[in-house]
Amino acid sequence: MKVGARSWRAPQRFFSVSRRLAEILDAAALPDRIVPHYQKTKTSSLLSLQWPRPPRNILLMPKLHAPSVTVSAVEFAKHIHSNYPGLNLVFEDHVARDIHETLPFPIFTVEPSEAAVKFAQKIDLVTTMGGDGTILRAASLFSTHNRVPPILSFSMGTLGFLGEWKFEEYKRAWRECYMSGCPATTEDLVVPHTRAAGTGPQIGSEMAASEAEWESVRGNGKCMGLNRSSKILLRNRLRVGIYDEHGRNINDQLVPTATAAPDLGLGKLPASSATPLSLHAINEVSIDRGVHPHLAILDIYVNNHFLTEVVADGILISTPTGSTAYSLSAGGSIVHPLVKSLLITPISPRSLSFRPLVLPLHTKVVLKLSKRNRGRELPVSIDGKRRVNVTIGMEVRVEGERLEKSDVEGWRGGVPCVIRAPTKGDSGGIAEDDDSWVGGLNGLLKFNYPFGASGEH
Repeated sequence: MKVGARSWRAPQRFFSVSRRLAEILDAAALPDRIVPHYQKTKTSSLLSLQWPRPPRNILLMPKLHAPSVTVSAVEFAKHIHSNYPGLNLVFEDHVARDIHETLPFPIFTVEPSEAAVKFAQKIDLVTTMGGDGTILRAASLFSTHNRVPPILSFSMGTLGFLGEWKFEEYKRAWRECYMSGCPATTEDLVVPHTRAAGTGPQIGSEMAASEAEWESVRGNGKCMGLNRSSKILLRNRLRVGIYDEHGRNINDQLVPTATAAPDLGLGKLPASSATPLSLHAINEVSIDRGVHPHLAILDIYVNNHFLTEVVADGILISTPTGSTAYSLSAGGSIVHPLVKSLLITPISPRSLSFRPLVLPLHTKVVLKLSKRNRGRELPVSIDGKRRVNVTIGMEVRVEGERLEKSDVEGWRGGVPCVIRAPTKGDSGGIAEDDDSWVGGLNGLLKFNYPFGASGEH
């Protein structure tokens, strides 16, 4: 058929008219997030997770570019949808587009540029499937906010020091996390006239008002009761501010690194805002010499006192969580995540007199480029996800994020991670607080193995 000078093209399928893509719904329409309570316990340094009402909006984050993990994410999503009806499953935009055709029910997402703002408003609980990098990606989505949803992590990546659960345990893991705070057993809730009272104290009027919502729960198995709640490790973060030579905060000018997921929008503050945008790092802040052949020269100030001039490949300010990441590779100390501290670790320093330091969490550290840097720009990276170049006269200000608890708003600050409590008989006498951390040292860093051994029993 002759079509003339203009070639014929097949009609395009737009987002709004594609039947399948129409099943990707806008998460902005979801109800606002439910903020859980974290209760201190007498028997553990960990916190107890208490949902005032059943969580509704769940963000699933599988490892990127890993087809086998994507298959597991689909399996997990189908299990939740089938056994816990009424939940809204949310994915990052690019993940939603990849998997929506494999799911027989609608899923939710937001535009990448709105992810950081909308997820903080809507997400009750985050589930990650991958390695430590996936957890880092999840935490980065909330890097501008001081209230992060609980993170339930499955270790399915290259490195799983932060991953708590094996994917084979996903039914138990999800049930324990989702039901944490349910005041009575499922059997008691199914028939209203046989409903028994909760075994533990009610957490304010919110819990009493939410009984009707718990009645609709049809999860696999029983509610665990208030005394069998999931344990939470609240991981400290760093609060970071980048300031120009005029003392103005320029955090909103940071851009994603080349390897960062495209969904890490910062959500810029209005220019008229008097409150500087705070960024948070769960691992570390780093300054390095970048592509330059000469060593970086930096001045370090601690609580407004000059500490030392650093001549090195770079410098790291890390959290205890980050002590087993870049800082460990650079020769830093390993610090338990319950120790409220921050670490200063030089990267290949010229002088052997500069050793890694461990300081109190609320120490204020300021990094400045020395005038002897020959006018070069040096890159600053926050958790490897955001970067900006700093020049002479600029400052990088870092201090530990404060963890605050109020009677009205609960805990603010930190990254709450759901911890895998040892099952009966498998703890071997190890304290509940230390089980996963000690296991990580043994299994991943090969502590307690003879030199040269494979690490396999």
